[in-house]
Amino acid sequence: MARALIAWHERCGRHDLPWQHERTPYRVWVSEIMLQQTQVSTVIPYYERFMQRFPDITALAAAPLDEVLHLWSGLGYYARARNLQRAAQQVCEAHDGRFPQTFESIAALPGVGRSTAGAILALARGERFPILDGNVRRVLARVFEVQGDPSQPATLARLWALSEACTPETHVDVYTQAIMDLGATLCTRRNPACERCPLAPHCGARRTGRQHELPAPKRRRVRALRRTWLLVLRRPDGAVLLERRPERGIWGGLWSPPQFEDAPAAEAWLAARLTAVPALQPLAAIEHAFTHFDLVMTPLLGHCSGYDGAPDPAQFAWYSLAAPDARGLPAPILRFLQGLAAAATQSQLFD
Repeated sequence: MARALIAWHERCGRHDLPWQHERTPYRVWVSEIMLQQTQVSTVIPYYERFMQRFPDITALAAAPLDEVLHLWSGLGYYARARNLQRAAQQVCEAHDGRFPQTFESIAALPGVGRSTAGAILALARGERFPILDGNVRRVLARVFEVQGDPSQPATLARLWALSEACTPETHVDVYTQAIMDLGATLCTRRNPACERCPLAPHCGARRTGRQHELPAPKRRRVRALRRTWLLVLRRPDGAVLLERRPERGIWGGLWSPPQFEDAPAAEAWLAARLTAVPALQPLAAIEHAFTHFDLVMTPLLGHCSGYDGAPDPAQFAWYSLAAPDARGLPAPILRFLQGLAAAATQSQLFD
């Protein structure tokens, strides 16, 4: 299996991805975190901007969190960015800024588990460690006809054992990239290109026609619908009040207009802070889909002269639409604020 994959990768694999150049543990680590639940084509521009700003682990550790989140904005799963910086700071404190060399030390970093630690050592140093990301899991489940939900302990243990058995003693870096590439480009979740797969002669799922049944799909959850109301408070200069989101929950650590469970809650919040409470105008709803639920946000626009008292700068900030600063904003919130800015500009032109 390893020989077939390595030979295939030489002919057909991906050889020019940004993180394949100057393959240091730091560069591979950042790419592996970004690639978790995200496609390569989406990651590439984010990775290039990120590495240009944070070329080494000390630069990442020393950066303001807002700048890290700003460069991550739109990539999703923002806990990855927060964990990435926490891990960089941990490396600087515990390892003098040098990326750890042992599997145990790497796996102990925030946001890094067994598969990611193995991938870092295999790809950056050629050390023999198995991996089991989503692509590898799918390849192994099909080739060896592994039954059961891959998220269940018994099935997962079987897949790890197979990954260990298939990982060769030499050319581990090439093999690891090859099996990931195979899952990403040929052995895809839907419509796998079995006729071009180097493992087709040995694949149990192809032999029995079960490619679309393996790996067994996870039990589908009923998608929930959540609603929230955004308080869009604007000063005469056009700046909008933003609040930093709690670290736990959606968009943890990012900035957004204050969110409430309904309009009366937003009005009560205003009444407790402003002597002159503005009338709130509902705007068109913003819809955004997460992995397991849909979110509908209703903006409530209000104009005010300012904020009574000085808001805590760690928790609140006035965000200029005309000259926006670099801070972490969820993609739908950024698009909404850009729309507000464009509408204000158009209004000024017609005035």
